[in-house]
Amino acid sequence: MKLQKNDANDAEAISEAVTRPSMRFVPQKSVEQQDLQCLHRVRSRLVACRTQLINQIRGLLAEYGIVLAQHPGPVRRSLPTVLEDGENQLRSSSRELFRDLYEELVGLDEKIADADHRIEIAFPNTPDCRRIAAVEGVGPLIATAVVAAISNGHAFKNGRQFAAWLRLVPRQNSSGGKSRLLGISKRGDPYLRTLLIHGARSVIFRAKTKNDKRSLWIIDKQQRLGTAKACVAVANKNARIIWSLIAREQQYRRAA
Repeated sequence: MKLQKNDANDAEAISEAVTRPSMRFVPQKSVEQQDLQCLHRVRSRLVACRTQLINQIRGLLAEYGIVLAQHPGPVRRSLPTVLEDGENQLRSSSRELFRDLYEELVGLDEKIADADHRIEIAFPNTPDCRRIAAVEGVGPLIATAVVAAISNGHAFKNGRQFAAWLRLVPRQNSSGGKSRLLGISKRGDPYLRTLLIHGARSVIFRAKTKNDKRSLWIIDKQQRLGTAKACVAVANKNARIIWSLIAREQQYRRAA
């Protein structure tokens, strides 16, 4: 066993990895990819901070018997009304505290909006982003995140490998010729997987009013498997389509 990390052991490990035909290598990112990925990482942190702040505001107000909705919009609209209500149990000191929390929430909203604006500006400058944004359920946010993560997609042999890398396929526990499929794994890239599933949810919502082949397939999946599993199925299909458009430099052709 080689437990020590040094230049000699690193060089030997790299040489050994090159000789293995099944070894998968991570492609080097360009400066443009690094810029996009940094922007997405910052935005993801801001969204997580906003969620944490909203949960804290709701939890603290619940101690006073004041219940607010979970989503950012209702909390942002209801909190000023709560602060102006003189009949609740909030004292002047606690009102000042919640006013500071409200200003912090507004500041986070502005920073997230600024990050979204920067993504909108970067989106049209990349041909691959414009190409895959034609897929239903894929917008500038998802398109730039995918390009920042996989570039031209040549690190994967096919779309299924890309979907498996995102863990949008069931886990397997097969032995003795018996194939057993489990649930969706939490490994892979959680940020990309979450974005694709959110995009798929909007596709499923709009599929009810359409009668094309893709929409009928989505409706059938939803009826047989439920909305949650249908979202994963649509996200899986979108991931395969995205890989094909990037790796083969094709234009998306919508279903008739």
